[in-house]
Amino acid sequence: MTSNSADIRPFRIQIPQADLDDLHDRLARTRWSAQLPGTGWDRGIPVDYLKELAEYWRTEFDWRAEEAALNEFPQFTTQIDGLDVHFLHVRSPEPDATPLILTHGWPNSFVEFTKTIGLLADPRAHGVDPAQAFHVVVPSVPGFAFSEGPHELGMTPRKVAQMWLVLMDRLGYLRFGAQGGDLGAYVAPELAIAAPDRVIGVHLDGGVGIPTELDVPTMTPDERVEWDLMQKWMTGVNHHVLLHAAPQTFAHAWTDSPVGLLAWLMHKFTEFTPLADRAEDAIDRHHLLTNVSLYWFTNTAASSSWPMYNGLGDGGFAWPKGQKLVPTGTYGGGSALMRRLAERDNIIVHWPEGNTGNHFVAMELPAAHVADIRAFFAVLR
Repeated sequence: MTSNSADIRPFRIQIPQADLDDLHDRLARTRWSAQLPGTGWDRGIPVDYLKELAEYWRTEFDWRAEEAALNEFPQFTTQIDGLDVHFLHVRSPEPDATPLILTHGWPNSFVEFTKTIGLLADPRAHGVDPAQAFHVVVPSVPGFAFSEGPHELGMTPRKVAQMWLVLMDRLGYLRFGAQGGDLGAYVAPELAIAAPDRVIGVHLDGGVGIPTELDVPTMTPDERVEWDLMQKWMTGVNHHVLLHAAPQTFAHAWTDSPVGLLAWLMHKFTEFTPLADRAEDAIDRHHLLTNVSLYWFTNTAASSSWPMYNGLGDGGFAWPKGQKLVPTGTYGGGSALMRRLAERDNIIVHWPEGNTGNHFVAMELPAAHVADIRAFFAVLR
């Protein structure tokens, strides 16, 4: 394959003012539900909290300022497998920087990495060894933000990985690193499986070494105690089941009501932030609302649900599978049980102790996230 930059087109975010006015009008005319009995988040996102957040979105959140900030990143589109793919491409000022492709999660977007891109691309500007620089590529997964959604069944992390290989080829990157969490933790290993000669290493936020029912017979008594505790932690709205069964049904409401979309996304972000009472106690409110706004303006509540309705495993949910073709590192580390299972299916070369943070660590702790990525790839240089 050869580089084909002619297929790459510059892109800028330009949400029509009519769309912004329509959002504000819909927020102002919200028909609110009654608060159900219970305390806190017992029945879901509390009405009073959602009212305050929706009013902030309508009257104080400045989309135009966020749009301008996003447009500071060089953005492009290219067609791959018949779909228009949107991506950020930030070349480092260091010519020998390592190319790195970052894949975002669900219910996220390329906004997940906006606080880390500068740190990765220009470490010299932040007082860090310039040898640790990266050329950063952040695509929008098909069906998310400005990337066209699948038109037929069958989109999978493996297919996304194959599309990313085409993208990196068009950008002229023969060898590169792969990073991701959540949905990205499925895509990044698939890149290594598809092209182990091109992928330097795979860095994951988590999702590696997670035990399943199939592992129970091999567990020691202490590991079984840990497994039993894990089952108590697996709580919340199972979006895999919900969006596997009826994504179109729910997407009608999320597409018609910005408050409905806000409630759904903030509920999930709060579930993904177990170390805090609310998502915005760990992640900046504007960062969260920028992501919600992108889902609204791009009408992607439905198209972004393909990982659930297509299934991330054989007919349903499964944890990301490992690969023993290139080295793997993880931000989250984990217990001795998780390390044992991770090493069964991966070549683990980076398993830190003490890293903290919630599910979307790039949004919450960007400096720590970048430091861990640097540490992993430093081992491979």
